[in-house]
Amino acid sequence: MNIEDYREYCLSLGTDVEEKLPFTAFHYASAVLVFYVNGHMFSFFDCDNFTIITLKCQPDRIDELRANNDCVTKPYNLSPKHWIGVNAATAPDELLKHLTRNSYEIVKAKYKSGKK
Repeated sequence: MNIEDYREYCLSLGTDVEEKLPFTAFHYASAVLVFYVNGHMFSFFDCDNFTIITLKCQPDRIDELRANNDCVTKPYNLSPKHWIGVNAATAPDELLKHLTRNSYEIVKAKYKSGKK
């Protein structure tokens, strides 16, 4: 999936999805695009290097996903207990969409109506 198609998919998940470039003050992270639901991130990637997309995931699914899908890797700069990395170039579109929707739903449920 290319970067524009992925961006459109993230925005299509709900009217509560926001996109931001929150790290513009940091040279090496200035092009990191983050998608949020209820003010919390569920997906991010570097627009200048659309290789790895970082997504939230249930801890009990991570090992199986990594074992069965070469495109699922460790996340960039977040805890591998709750996050996964997905190679945008090698992931099948349907798997990438499934994992992105899953991430969105995890974060949306956890931070529903200000709940932490």
